Amino acid sequence: MIYSMTGFGRAVSTADNKKITIELRSLNSKQTDINLRLPSAYKEKEIIFRNLIAQKLFRGKIDAGIYVEWISGESNYKINNELFLNYYNQLKALENDIDTAKPDYIQVISKFPDVLKAEQQSVSEQEWEILQNTLLAAIEELNAFRKQEGAVLEKILTQGIEQILKLLTQIPDYEEERTAKIKQKIIDNFSKKEIAYDENRLEQELIFYIEKLDISEEKVRLQNHCHYFTETMQNEFPCGKKLGFIAQEIGREINTMGSKANHHEIQKIVVQMKDELEKIKEQILNIL
Repeated sequence: MIYSMTGFGRAVSTADNKKITIELRSLNSKQTDINLRLPSAYKEKEIIFRNLIAQKLFRGKIDAGIYVEWISGESNYKINNELFLNYYNQLKALENDIDTAKPDYIQVISKFPDVLKAEQQSVSEQEWEILQNTLLAAIEELNAFRKQEGAVLEKILTQGIEQILKLLTQIPDYEEERTAKIKQKIIDNFSKKEIAYDENRLEQELIFYIEKLDISEEKVRLQNHCHYFTETMQNEFPCGKKLGFIAQEIGREINTMGSKANHHEIQKIVVQMKDELEKIKEQILNIL
């Protein structure tokens, strides 16, 4: 079963007068790479969140954000009165020395470091449970997105494999002609140079030479690899890395057939196979 590594998931819940929103985005990556942003009050659970995301999403570049809004308009940000007044007195003392319009001190000082500070609040067990369930809901939505995208990828890959197998069936049309041409070319070369030769020995050498160019085994292996690719795609999860390995084996058989081809029509078919395989490899990079 194919899942894309690209996806988006979002879930919203409420707890202790707070609206909790969790958003997850994922892109393709060879490994699991999690970028997690969360409020300071939840920092102690960061490892738990990371492990949960890694276990459920398996692989990919994952961008996760946990956002909190106060429903009643309350905020845990408090003004540091002592520091605010300290800044204010210093700025007022500079007024006489600076020939400029008087600024709005409240607006200016509110942007200074540490004037507004968030008070650390304890998180109840109920909130932890709601938070975890919200994260699981966001993960489930992202996986549903990945599955939907995976169905599209599966169609593309299936079409590519079917096209390679279709091209493979065209090769036998040229093999008999290829053998006859190779044989005739060697005989013609001997005749042109008027070299005396033993016909029986030449026949033996021709058989040996043509056997070296035989691609029957490559065709069988290529067909088997293509069937194995399809089976893996339909029955295993996750399968992205395994499909990548099978694609490499498919490429080896196609390359070997190309090196043995000795026929322009077979070589054209090999080029077409390579083109289809490159398209398949590009799509595999997006598969979980």
